[in-house]
Amino acid sequence: MRKTPMWMALGAIIVAMPLYAAPARQKAKAAPAAPAVVSPVKIEFSHLLDEERAERLEPLIERFNSMQKDAQVTLVRRVSGDVPKQLNLVTPEEQARFVAQKVRFRPLHEVMKAAKEPFDVNKLSPELREGLTDAKGQLMALPLAFSTPVLYINKAAFRKAGLDPEAPPKTWEQMQDVAGRLFESGERCPFTTSWPVWVFLDNMSAWSGVDVGDAKGTPVFNGLVQIKHVAMMASWHKAKYFHTFGHRDEADRRFASGECAMLTSSSSLFPSLVESKTVEAGVAPLPYHDDVYGSPKNTLADGASLWVSGDLKPAEAKGVAKFVNYLLGPEVQIAMTAVDGFLPLTSVARATAGSRLLQADMAAVRVAFNQLGGKPAAPKLRVAQLEPVRSILEEELDAVWANRKPAKEALDHAVARASSALRAFSDGRAKRK
Repeated sequence: MRKTPMWMALGAIIVAMPLYAAPARQKAKAAPAAPAVVSPVKIEFSHLLDEERAERLEPLIERFNSMQKDAQVTLVRRVSGDVPKQLNLVTPEEQARFVAQKVRFRPLHEVMKAAKEPFDVNKLSPELREGLTDAKGQLMALPLAFSTPVLYINKAAFRKAGLDPEAPPKTWEQMQDVAGRLFESGERCPFTTSWPVWVFLDNMSAWSGVDVGDAKGTPVFNGLVQIKHVAMMASWHKAKYFHTFGHRDEADRRFASGECAMLTSSSSLFPSLVESKTVEAGVAPLPYHDDVYGSPKNTLADGASLWVSGDLKPAEAKGVAKFVNYLLGPEVQIAMTAVDGFLPLTSVARATAGSRLLQADMAAVRVAFNQLGGKPAAPKLRVAQLEPVRSILEEELDAVWANRKPAKEALDHAVARASSALRAFSDGRAKRK
């Protein structure tokens, strides 16, 4: 990253001596010492963003560096085994790993208070704070890069199939009819998904108003709604309506290239689709099961949050606090929404973004916030955030797609395996303590 100069040299002020000789009784006055030059504190911002997103973030960091002379933030890519830097953009999976390894982070509210920087946690949207606050409601980390899953459609593919691209399917039943029409029109991949555990288990369950874990956090994601949904996806897979491309975001690229006609994925994908211009993409709410009483409820906000190292010097803490307040500014929030699709953190930023950005730019953000509904869902368990549990579910879902197991058997096995894995994890933590 190009480093923007953070300060200007003050320069030594030289007091010129008189050209004539001073009287003998006067003592020569020594020139005042040059003012000490104070270097800005260096702060490293560690991340796991892809190259494209990192490049989009760099100008915002350079702008902060040019606005003040006390701190200089540098974006650095984190590699496996790295110790935390002063600032760390941490994914939910990493968060659990850091906790298990007893990595020390300093609560954000403490950093802001110590630096005497203004900080009101209540200004942040409640659905984004969920899971990042302590028992007193104090914010532990900043939900900087959050999103929620939505439905994307290829408008050209819809027109080709005789479907109205301005009337995307609202329910999973309608999705099946649409997928059939798309397949009949020649589409080889009517529907796909990225992050299947996050979309099909965590969010489909929350959207339907059912839990994936009980009050104690024990896995219960083998209920009737989850079995029905996985069984439906299995039948679509057999009929060639639904195609899978791995466990992460490979499906995003397949949709962006025009290979697939419908995609469920992160709301933050939308700016990339608009910028690429390879597909005319529409965005709509995540489909819901209309035969489940009370649905749809609300989906879950999730993503990478900004955590502060537990080993900060006072000058570093002040620089970090200034940078956090900079990130919370409406202008920066607008930029992050426009270029990266992340959800604005405050209602002021959201309103400002809505008034400054084009309607097309805000399409996914509006859909996302409507799905979240301002209601911070607080499930005891999020299976996509726990690496061992997510891996188990990915294996079992793969067995369903390959027609090796029926949906109920796969989810029953996943619950039993996940329960055992969580007990082992809990016992291991207790022994370490």
